[in-house]
Amino acid sequence: MQDRLMTKTSDYYYDLPQELIAQTPLERRDSSRLMVLNKKTGELEHKVFTDILDYLHPGDVLAVNNSRVMPSRLIRISRGASTLYAKPRSGLSS
Repeated sequence: MQDRLMTKTSDYYYDLPQELIAQTPLERRDSSRLMVLNKKTGELEHKVFTDILDYLHPGDVLAVNNSRVMPSRLIRISRGASTLYAKPRSGLSS
């Protein structure tokens, strides 16, 4: 478990094509995309958010996050504590 906490900035590198980065919110938020992973088979499905009801069962908990994204860049992760330091990228307003 301890090794899992020790992350490198290279762990955050991945290819994200420019055309897949949302520039504005969808007019209808419930039409946003939903990726579903079958943990038994590893199969990925691409759905829309309204399909989420097909995957929830009585007793399940759905956590809702309404936080906003802060334009920033990763400076470092403190290895002595679980603290993430972020600095706003220059030229961006919040």
